[in-house]
Amino acid sequence: MAWFTPEELTAIGLSLKVATAAALASLPFGVAMGWLLSRKQFPGKLLLDALVHLPLVLPPVVTGLVLLILFGSQGWIGAFLDRHFGIVFAFRWTGAALACAVMGFPLMVRTIRLSLDATDRRLEQAAATLGAAPWKVFLSITLPLAWPGIVAGAALAFAKALGEFGATITFVSSIPGETETLSSAIWGLMQVPGAESGIWRLAAVALAISLGALVFSEWLVRRYGAQYKD
Repeated sequence: MAWFTPEELTAIGLSLKVATAAALASLPFGVAMGWLLSRKQFPGKLLLDALVHLPLVLPPVVTGLVLLILFGSQGWIGAFLDRHFGIVFAFRWTGAALACAVMGFPLMVRTIRLSLDATDRRLEQAAATLGAAPWKVFLSITLPLAWPGIVAGAALAFAKALGEFGATITFVSSIPGETETLSSAIWGLMQVPGAESGIWRLAAVALAISLGALVFSEWLVRRYGAQYKD
């Protein structure tokens, strides 16, 4: 007897696809935002910091509604992308990835920023004094030193994406095979009498994957931390 039904396997595969895409697509922006908030002083920095972390305190349904208004088929940005580039987010798996990326972005940025704050800026200053261009300083000094935090931030965003529900179901609904992730599949099974076994199977998978991502990130952080101490 198979452990999972075809529908459950589809939901698991889609969740991994969405979470991976969300974490990888938002990582460059997370690094840039973390560096900006860590290294630069400018008017409105406090407001920008608050806006970045806003999805953490807003109800996820509100975030999903904002995404629907902006990136829906008739939205300000969504209509433009559809008309000129053929890119559609609403009720597509790409929309689920976008919603998950937005929800996980604050965790990613905060982790990366803290890692950058902990790096020794004197090394960057020394490299700049020796004539290294700013981009060379960033690639050769800043990025390697902050790498554990960047990995941890990506892992947190991945884990958050795997469990995201409110923003995703509001923005892209729960369409089997297209936008039905683990969380929405569990929610759907909760409406079906006698589906407890399926609920527990999917919950166990979500727990195992999320825990594995967090343990892996912690292992990397400790490994690189030990190398730098040596």
